[in-house]
Amino acid sequence: MSTSRPYPRPGEAAVLLTVLGLLVLEEIALGMAEEDDRPVIGGILIGASGTGLLVVGAVLLTRWLDARRPLPLPPVGPNGREYSARALEGFPMEAVRPLLLAQDAPQLGQLYSAWMLARAGRPAPWIARRLAIPLDAAQLLVDAARSPNLDQPR
Repeated sequence: MSTSRPYPRPGEAAVLLTVLGLLVLEEIALGMAEEDDRPVIGGILIGASGTGLLVVGAVLLTRWLDARRPLPLPPVGPNGREYSARALEGFPMEAVRPLLLAQDAPQLGQLYSAWMLARAGRPAPWIARRLAIPLDAAQLLVDAARSPNLDQPR
């Protein structure tokens, strides 16, 4: 299942727009500079452009590594991923039942996987993105996993 999105995340978009804005400002600054100052300003702008390209490369590398990092889930068995009863202790079945009955509902196995990731401390947007489930379902599971009455092993 591919969970990569064709559009950048908000943080990535902010970084890319900042770099593009700096490139435009660099061109304006170079055009407005006096003839004697252009070599110095040009050198500074080349350094700033190189830094911007490094930032964009770091964002793209982080996205590439995130897409290839394996999920910490049990291997697939003959009936899908199998979780022990102890691993599913505290799973909020009554709360997720309406989600399972909705149109375009996530599968129960996906919710079990999301529960395991929530118990491991993953944030809801990350879980929703990696498992392709609705954000509200992931948030419900994360909130239930972080509830104080749930005995989590540390």
